[in-house]
Amino acid sequence: MKAIRVRETGGPEVMRLEEVPEPAAGPGQVVVRIRAAGVNPVDTYIRAAAQGRQPALPYTPGSDGAGVVSAVGTGVDQVAIGDRVYLSGTAGGPYAGTYAEMGV
Repeated sequence: MKAIRVRETGGPEVMRLEEVPEPAAGPGQVVVRIRAAGVNPVDTYIRAAAQGRQPALPYTPGSDGAGVVSAVGTGVDQVAIGDRVYLSGTAGGPYAGTYAEMGV
């Protein structure tokens, strides 16, 4: 899948479109095929390390989005494959942001 990746702090020029592995749903998690990603000022601040918040590099930015559930992990019983959902925050990991085709 494709995802925007940030490998160094800075302006928009540090964002790169890369090919990364598709995520898998772990226990209690869902994978969402992202259809819309929020573009928020906080993502700009984090990317530029302007407020002391800096995730481990490299990372995929984006803290919220909307899409369709494409996989569910064990123990998930409130959503099913095909459900439309909104997400705020992600499970973490190197490809977890919503500036990607899929997110956990």
